Amino acid sequence: MSSGIVTSTVNATTGFVPPPVITATTTVTTTPLPNTLANHAEKPEKFSGLNFRRWQQKMFFYLTTLNLARFLIEVPPQIAEGESDVQTVSAVEAWKHSEFLCRNYVLNGLADALYNVYCKVSTAKELWESLDRKYKTEDAGTKKHAVARFLEFKMIDSKTVMSQIQDLQVMIHDVLAEGMTVSETFQVAAMIEKLPPGWIDFKNYLKHKRKEMTVEELVVRLRIEEDNRKALKGGYNAESSKANVVEEGQSSKAKGKRIDKGKAKAKSLGPKRGTFKKKFKCYNCGQAGHKAVDCKQPKKDNPRQANMMDEDLVAMVMDFSTMMISEVNMVGANAKEWWVDTGATRHVCYDKNSFHTFKEVNDDQKLFMGNAATAEIKGIGEVVLRMTSGKELKLKDVLFVPELRKNLVSGWLLNKVGFKLVFESDKFVLSKNGMYVGKGYAMNGMFKLNVMVVNVMNKNASTSAYMLEFSNMWHGRLGHVNFNSIQRLSKLNCIPNCDFDSKYKCPVCVEAKLTRTSFQSIDRKTEPLDLIHTDVCDLKSISTRGGNKYFITFIDDSTKYCYIYLLKSKDEAIDKFVVYKTEVENQLNKKIKVVRSDRGGEYVSPFAEFCSQNGIRHEFTAPYSHQQNGIAERKNRTLKEMVNAMLISSGVDQNLWGEAVLSANYLLNKIPRKKKDESPYELWMGRKPSYKYLRVWGCLAKVAVPPPKEDEEQPRRSKRARVEKSFGPDFLTYMVESEPKTYREAVTSSEGPQWKEAIKSEIDSILQNHTWELVDLPPSCKPLGYRWIFKKKMKADGTIDKYKARLVIKGYRQKEGLDYFDTYSPVTRITSIRLVLAIAAIRNMQIHQMDVKTAFLNGELDEEIYMEQPEGFVAQGKENKVCKLVKSLYGLKQAPKQWHQKFDQAMLESGFKISECDKCVYMKDTTHGYVILCLYVDDMLIIGSDDKMIRSTKDMLKSKFDMKDMGLADVILGIKITRTQNGLVLSQTHYVDKILEKFNQGDTSIARTPIDTSQHLSKNRGDSVAQVEYSRIIGSLMYLMSCTRPDLAYAVSRLSRYTSNPSVEHWKSITRLLRYLRYTREYGLHYGRYPAVIEGYSDANWISDIKDSRSISGYVFTLAGAAISWKSSKQTVIARSTMEYEFIALDKSGEEAEWLR
Repeated sequence: MSSGIVTSTVNATTGFVPPPVITATTTVTTTPLPNTLANHAEKPEKFSGLNFRRWQQKMFFYLTTLNLARFLIEVPPQIAEGESDVQTVSAVEAWKHSEFLCRNYVLNGLADALYNVYCKVSTAKELWESLDRKYKTEDAGTKKHAVARFLEFKMIDSKTVMSQIQDLQVMIHDVLAEGMTVSETFQVAAMIEKLPPGWIDFKNYLKHKRKEMTVEELVVRLRIEEDNRKALKGGYNAESSKANVVEEGQSSKAKGKRIDKGKAKAKSLGPKRGTFKKKFKCYNCGQAGHKAVDCKQPKKDNPRQANMMDEDLVAMVMDFSTMMISEVNMVGANAKEWWVDTGATRHVCYDKNSFHTFKEVNDDQKLFMGNAATAEIKGIGEVVLRMTSGKELKLKDVLFVPELRKNLVSGWLLNKVGFKLVFESDKFVLSKNGMYVGKGYAMNGMFKLNVMVVNVMNKNASTSAYMLEFSNMWHGRLGHVNFNSIQRLSKLNCIPNCDFDSKYKCPVCVEAKLTRTSFQSIDRKTEPLDLIHTDVCDLKSISTRGGNKYFITFIDDSTKYCYIYLLKSKDEAIDKFVVYKTEVENQLNKKIKVVRSDRGGEYVSPFAEFCSQNGIRHEFTAPYSHQQNGIAERKNRTLKEMVNAMLISSGVDQNLWGEAVLSANYLLNKIPRKKKDESPYELWMGRKPSYKYLRVWGCLAKVAVPPPKEDEEQPRRSKRARVEKSFGPDFLTYMVESEPKTYREAVTSSEGPQWKEAIKSEIDSILQNHTWELVDLPPSCKPLGYRWIFKKKMKADGTIDKYKARLVIKGYRQKEGLDYFDTYSPVTRITSIRLVLAIAAIRNMQIHQMDVKTAFLNGELDEEIYMEQPEGFVAQGKENKVCKLVKSLYGLKQAPKQWHQKFDQAMLESGFKISECDKCVYMKDTTHGYVILCLYVDDMLIIGSDDKMIRSTKDMLKSKFDMKDMGLADVILGIKITRTQNGLVLSQTHYVDKILEKFNQGDTSIARTPIDTSQHLSKNRGDSVAQVEYSRIIGSLMYLMSCTRPDLAYAVSRLSRYTSNPSVEHWKSITRLLRYLRYTREYGLHYGRYPAVIEGYSDANWISDIKDSRSISGYVFTLAGAAISWKSSKQTVIARSTMEYEFIALDKSGEEAEWLR
């Protein structure tokens, strides 16, 4: 080669500097220069989709050694027409040969799966750029992932520190490789901070060193420290290296002296390395060298060992005198609070009143703690904890240690007896056998159990838990009245004996009732009706089922007997007072003398005039002086408290407060007053009330419904004449604006000509297809009826496409085994349609659409079925004949199956193959190209590699069926298909507008997220709110979600669980979802050219609802840059960890991935 110029360029796509290209001034080099480096260069490993940047660098270097790297960026040379220069032609041929080698070197560097994807790329440059576009975009998030892996990495004690240090250094190298700066000081500090928990002392030592260390110096120190630790451990028994749950102590026979832990270790190691053996002392025979569980002597009856745990655990010393716990938090706690301690070997309580059963211990037994302190054990017993979940946790062999500051529950013992403790963040969940028991929260470095009440010991009886539960039951029956009133009823022998702890407080009452300082009492009247207190109260600002918003009270000052009436408005107060006055004056034969009320508007004018006319003095209280009408105000407060407690405890809907206040007043009238042993009922009625029939308000009640009475004397038939409804012209016009229901209604409507044309087209198709023949009806046979179905087919923009009439036989009258045998017929999955459309977008294939006219009429019947002649098309002279069906007709139960069999047969005869995964997807591959057909009943999509394949498929279908060619696909199953320069878009904007117009009228607000994930939704225990409308919305959204909106999957799945009984909260959430639809009405799926491989993502959350303890699984698969398959659903099983939940989700996503593959 003569004088040449050496040039070098930087590829903007790859970022690499290719080797110099020699441009000759006289001749062209036709073959690559030999390179001895190629003999020593190692061929890079095959690329499988991971670490693209590393593979790219290795492959580029390898191609450079072969002098082929320039073909990754050079454009193929072009030969001008008529070029006859032999050198130029040979140079171009040599260039193509070298480029071919370069392309195949890159292809051979791909794994088999990727090789199949990229083998059809024609040039090395296109192949290199395709890989770069695909995997450089995936590496865009590598920086975040590298930093996340580094930050989340934590060392553990079960692995060697040096191996984990190496892993950490690799992560730091990945961060540096991404171009981020990490100083050496930061690296050293991070390595020290991430040391495992067992290295806490050494970590503190390194953190307080003044001299700065390099990474190499730190690694050397860590290696030396780890070697020293291994040497010290030597041949330790595995059991002696248990987790630091508790420390060991000396038995009671060692005179109470503690063994120095360090000295004991030094003595036991000895001068040689070997197995470490602890000098056990048998509790059975008293000899050293073995444990009681291995003792060959007969077992002695040792009462102190009766309730001990398994003695195999060396770290757990099971003698009472050596029971040990980890160091207790020195901050004092409430006697009713219980804390979980995973370092304790026994349950410990310092409050004697908390024991359910108790037995004193007087043999100087000790409890050892982790801070070297000891405490005397004064007793042992059983403690019963009632959790806030309603479950009871029974703790056996609880030690009574008054010197402690906290009541401790041993986490180890709970785990030993089958309980499962799951700690997460600042809370933990306690369960057993998959059943939720209770929970707790972190506080001051420990976890406190959520305990509602401790079932304490009864001094006079051994059944304190039963007595407390029994007393609580009567407390609920009496509407959560105060305990003093219940005990007064018990003393009067009105109800069974009830006993309460003076410190016990009902949690429902604490939540529902508030207290206020009482005013000074005044003298009361001695005769009934001398003074009546009255007031109107608004309890809940919620209307009852009867539409009442208020209630009015009338209280006799002498007996405290109260009447209550519910009001729809306050102006009804005068009417209720008239009713009250008439009743009580008639019953007691006395007159009302004085009425006292506030200055509310309901007591002015008509009320005051009525009192004046009847000689009743009306007293008003001073403004803002509620104490002057204290009887009525206190009654209102008592009623409110009881009603709140009754509604909370029963869980019924708030609109039942009217029934609750009437029941509360009924109970209060039968409860004795504080200063008297007589109830208002007894003083008013003159007899004692009965309590035997009382039940807890809101409990389940079963009532026998008597059969309706039949009166034989009543006439068997009504004499009333039925009057036919008369429709005016306006009403008739309104009726025909929608789709007609009958043949006569269609032909007489304002759109009659259009419907007649549609009916004629349907009948012509049936007759041309020879669907039936007219015959005489055989004996003992009954023809089936028919009906017309009318439908307006709409375009994507909402305008009418065509009028469609369908003749349907009444197949619901068919009998199985006589008129039909099998009805199964598949339809293509919407996922298959999206997958095929994504493939079409990647390969830039054309998509056509066809429709089968009267598809079900093509199926051939095997059974004899007769039908009446359709109205308007009865054959003249053959009025008595019936239609014997030769082929299937719409409405027949076997019609879909017969049509699908017919279509399958036609496709197989034409060389198509049926997909094994979807029986409605047909494929044909020839030397000229390939075509894919998706069938959804009578609508089909045809995707072909070229126009010729599509035309031949259409011609074949037209020769076998009556087809309608719809050209390029525009709308399929209500999904709009829009072609773009980069692919295609699937959207349902028109369908979203219809949903909003139908269900969200007048609401123009928007929401930017489909659902509030922090909102806790639960099942509605009360009455449903617009259940039918809620179900319609869910059904409409479900179709939208399953077609083109994966962003709605979680929200629709979550809200659909409450379809049977929605509440106001559920309606708020679904309204938010509709507002989100308004904000995202134009969202859709955009399929582009890349990536051309299917990617799947799967995940599962932690328990979202503690009531059913199940998680939510979700997965999504993408192709061509958009989703093709997705799902969000609640799991059907209960797992024990988040990892199990994620494996369950992975299993479901794996099934979908296998189907897609």
